[in-house]
Amino acid sequence: MGETRYSLGVVVEGSGDLWLLTKDRVGNFYLDEMFYGEFEHTIDRKGRVIIPAKFRQTLRAKEIETLFLTRGLDVCLLLLPEPEWRTLEVRLKEVSFTKAVGRTFNRLFFSGATEVRPDGLGRVLIPKNLKEFAQIKQDVVIVGISNRIEIWAKDKWQEYYDSSRQRYEQAAEDVMPE
Repeated sequence: MGETRYSLGVVVEGSGDLWLLTKDRVGNFYLDEMFYGEFEHTIDRKGRVIIPAKFRQTLRAKEIETLFLTRGLDVCLLLLPEPEWRTLEVRLKEVSFTKAVGRTFNRLFFSGATEVRPDGLGRVLIPKNLKEFAQIKQDVVIVGISNRIEIWAKDKWQEYYDSSRQRYEQAAEDVMPE
């Protein structure tokens, strides 16, 4: 049975940044870390990839052992901690199955999903069907995006990055509230 956690939002003076602090079971507050950064790794001969140490530390701090791996968007894989997966699953269950686009997305998203638990060395197995979907051969880039992790074939990440960085400022204007 999980314990109740308490979170506290703190605005950092001068910067306006909001930090989320979480209270642990003995009453100490710690920075509620998420997943940030890019890390290059190699798939081993058994099809496993190591989750970056920084991400494993965040998972341990949040006492998360189970992750879900599935097809992502833009030819990458999506790796979600179980609580994030459950939240997304609830939202996607509300997508109407009477609409073709909803059926298509849910079929491809959920049929590719697999539950994974990092082994003692922090590795997870990437099934063959997901490696094929993301065109992963050996070299990967693992990208932390706040509450989720994406796994890219290194060459596909570079292509995406090169084509997207030109639109970065415009994207910021389009998605950021004024």
